[in-house]
Amino acid sequence: MKYRTLGRTGLTVSVIGLGTHQFSGEWAKEFSATEVDGLLHRARVLGINFIDTAECYGDHTVEQAIGKSIRKNRADWILATKFGHRYVNQSEKVEAWSPDQVLRQLEDSLRSLQTDYIDLYQFHSGGNEVFNNEGLWTMLHEQVRAGKVKHLGLSLGASLVQQNDLQQLHSAERVKAQTVQVVYNRLFREAETHILPFCEEHQLGVLARVPLAKGFLSGAYKPGTSFVPGDVRSQYSATFNDEQLRQVEEIKEREVPPGQNMAQWALAWCLKNPAVSSVIVGCKSIEQLESNAAASELING
Repeated sequence: MKYRTLGRTGLTVSVIGLGTHQFSGEWAKEFSATEVDGLLHRARVLGINFIDTAECYGDHTVEQAIGKSIRKNRADWILATKFGHRYVNQSEKVEAWSPDQVLRQLEDSLRSLQTDYIDLYQFHSGGNEVFNNEGLWTMLHEQVRAGKVKHLGLSLGASLVQQNDLQQLHSAERVKAQTVQVVYNRLFREAETHILPFCEEHQLGVLARVPLAKGFLSGAYKPGTSFVPGDVRSQYSATFNDEQLRQVEEIKEREVPPGQNMAQWALAWCLKNPAVSSVIVGCKSIEQLESNAAASELING
């Protein structure tokens, strides 16, 4: 495993980070606490030290599974979670951005993760109106001073990136955010135009999420694939899915060296951009996890 410094945070993160959205059961597979524990244990053996999760991956339920698993070796992990949502019932979540609501989310995350501090606490893809609430950031800075949060970060919504809306990015220094999480992969390269150069210039750590384009870049699917109900990809139109997979076929033919695992190639492709500190990639099995970790061998540093 290789490691990079996450911007000005001083945190040394594995270039392959562990995404945990799939543990919520929203990818057509349910995970038991035992399975989560086994994946986290194997990830640490492989040298992965960075976990990214969120308050709304279930109603803090993924955080709870992570907390139970890492409570005995918490210091070995760099733990990132997010804020901005609450559940109104078991299946329906809404945005929740007031200072009081976010403080409650923070306390719930700390309790769920069984920790007294979060290494990286990230604004979770909200709009500019809620981002510009100075009271929210005042409260968060108080939590940093109290030691409950070590560093603040931004997780930019994909729609803002597509619209070239850079207000939040340009306000990072004002709100004392030190990292930026953004969708970046071989199929979705919009971040290269302004976001990654800005982050590199201003020493903001970059976390590339969805590096396998929701699995389209894994090489496991062909045009015409039908995704089962319960898989988030089943929500997209067949036309969209087929177009994505058609592009993947062209990329595989033109860019991926013969015999090279495409998923590993796609992860390494992201990491070849010097602005990127770590890619956040999920897995459904130990085998996928091991394959993801091996992508580290394809980069120089």
